[in-house]
Amino acid sequence: MGDHKSMKMYKAALMAAGSGLLLAACEPANSGDVIVNQSASASDARDGQRASPDAESRALNAAIQSGSEELLWLEEVEGEAALAFAAAQNERSLGHLQADPRYQQLHDRALEVLESTDRIPFVGVRGGELWNFWQDANNTHGLWRRTTLESYETDAPEWDVVLDLDALADAEGRNWVWRGSSCLSPDYNRCILTLSDGGSDAAVRREWDMETRSFVEGGFEIDATKGSTAWIDEDTLLIATALDPAETTTSGYPFVVKRWTRGTPIEEAQVVFTGAASDVGVWPARYQQADGTFYLLATQAETFFESVYWLLPDNAQGEPIRLTLPRRVSPQALFGDQLVFSIEEDWTPVEGGETYPQGAVLSLSMSELAATGELPAIETVFVPGERQSVGGFAATANHLLAVIDENVVGGLWVFTRDENGWQRRQIETPENTSVSITTADDQSDLAFVSAQGYLTPNTLYRVSADATSLSPAKSMPSWFDTTGLEVEQREAVSADGTRIPYFIIHNPERSGAEPGPTLLYAYGGFQVSLNPSYSGTMGRLWLENGGTYVLANIRGGGEFGPAWHQAGLTTNRQRIYDDLIAVAEALVEDGVTTTGQLGVMGGSNGGLLTGVMYTQRPDLFGAVISQVPLLDMMRFHTMLAGASWQAEYGFPDENPEERDFLRSISPLHNVNPDREYPPLFLLTSTKDDRVHPAHARKLAYLTDALGLDMLYYENMEGGHSAAANLRETANRLALEYTFLMQNLMDGEE
Repeated sequence: MGDHKSMKMYKAALMAAGSGLLLAACEPANSGDVIVNQSASASDARDGQRASPDAESRALNAAIQSGSEELLWLEEVEGEAALAFAAAQNERSLGHLQADPRYQQLHDRALEVLESTDRIPFVGVRGGELWNFWQDANNTHGLWRRTTLESYETDAPEWDVVLDLDALADAEGRNWVWRGSSCLSPDYNRCILTLSDGGSDAAVRREWDMETRSFVEGGFEIDATKGSTAWIDEDTLLIATALDPAETTTSGYPFVVKRWTRGTPIEEAQVVFTGAASDVGVWPARYQQADGTFYLLATQAETFFESVYWLLPDNAQGEPIRLTLPRRVSPQALFGDQLVFSIEEDWTPVEGGETYPQGAVLSLSMSELAATGELPAIETVFVPGERQSVGGFAATANHLLAVIDENVVGGLWVFTRDENGWQRRQIETPENTSVSITTADDQSDLAFVSAQGYLTPNTLYRVSADATSLSPAKSMPSWFDTTGLEVEQREAVSADGTRIPYFIIHNPERSGAEPGPTLLYAYGGFQVSLNPSYSGTMGRLWLENGGTYVLANIRGGGEFGPAWHQAGLTTNRQRIYDDLIAVAEALVEDGVTTTGQLGVMGGSNGGLLTGVMYTQRPDLFGAVISQVPLLDMMRFHTMLAGASWQAEYGFPDENPEERDFLRSISPLHNVNPDREYPPLFLLTSTKDDRVHPAHARKLAYLTDALGLDMLYYENMEGGHSAAANLRETANRLALEYTFLMQNLMDGEE
């Protein structure tokens, strides 16, 4: 279906693309040298008994709580003083954690998993060939490569390396990080490659010639920006870039789509659609049917969850046509002539007509819609039950595959359509595993799915041509000893009576006999579901060392459909935090762990979650890890992509009630200098142009000034994942688990 997946996943792209405006930063009161000295003195205080915060530190905390922007200078991403603070903190944190003899062991065991050649080489299908991007110990930047289906199904596929990213990085002196490719069907000879320097979301786009295996001299090339492209034909692109501030939204994404013809300057590209600066962003995409018929669309995201879709002309004369779909809608697939989409709100297309319920999957004729601009007849594909949700769709030539989650565990279904409408049946999958669709080819009936569980390594299965069964194709080795380990799904009761499911992976003989070190993980936002998955690194670094792992499916996610997510939006967000508190309290009450042995970890929105746990319930945890977090909820909307998340968190400049609520939960604004807090580990990345590193920097600076037990690590590369390559990932994991062991295990009797 061409490159339409960029449209299907545009909500993820909001978190993964775009450049924000840096605000003018004032100079700090102290020089970099003073900051270094301050860090040293706070560290010395932590080595003994914590000293009472001095008057200057209390004044700083009071100023922050009153709304003063004392720490605005930390928003200057590469400001001299900000980087000096980060460097001093890095030196202290790395010195403390890497000096622990466990660090190197954990690092090496993690790296063995991450760089193993026994990993499954997951593929995409393009022109009958299987494509893969691969990183290992010898290819840290990675290889873009392809093979045939016949070769792939052998134990040792023969890979044709199309691009060696390590060689390119060396030749050009850039820390290239692969961000994907978009190739023009049906020949797939011309591609747009997206490459990020150092892992930031802003990336360059360069045209690649498959026949010469080189970048096209004088071809399409776009400087580093947040945006997207879609092919019209071999000489024409649709582009949306944030290169021009006048065409960039307040969230840092483009809102203008242009038609760019080969051989002309990008500045002369013809405007085909214009949104508004107040939008989150606008993205073009190409939807293509198996017979080659394609449609060009633009997604105008007015908020993170509400979008207007436009049918764009494939020539220079036509006008965009607005599609009369609900604003809370997610396109899923183009199956034959049917556009399949899910809705996140109740929808009555025709006044007095049928109302389709929130969460339903529907379809309509794309050709009729394009021909008339009017809404065709709507057909129901699937309506989830109370404990079900849609995990994703993908189309082959004759079947529409779907993952339908039932009580957080996914099953595989196949849909077909005939004169009687949509029919469905379930395909048998391995028990106690979570299923995901890896790739599907709409030019044939080739499809692969993967299945995995907390204790079950990922296995890749090929779907039979008639979509009735699965056959194993590749499997991941078992990376850790599962002897005695079991997986249970339990429920905790939140403050409002809602039952919150969570998975616990433990040795019941141990956890039933005495409490033990336990790591609690959650996310709780943006309708992101957390399903059972196999982690060789978590198993090796935590479970094998006697730890218990818990994953909580709190509200804010999509585990039970749109309503589960929407229950925690804006001023209702305390429900999400109450959910996690309820799970943590249940773990203590059930004797699984103690408050001193319970750690909590989360990243991005999950970093906000753990930051709130730190300030609201410091008595409940023995250690807190906050990765690439949001922590300053008074200014989140002013930094980088933050404005795009206001539909999730609230509009502090427009709604006083929402501003007051954000102030009440903002971790930066709720530190009490006279309260005891558990050890805190903050991690971020200088190159993260999605969640600004200033969030973590500010809380690090404040807690350091107050003499609290805090470690801070800022990776100077890596983007939002805080790691630009596998070795950096191994380092981050080893740091985190060393911190957890020091604080949750070393005090065990």
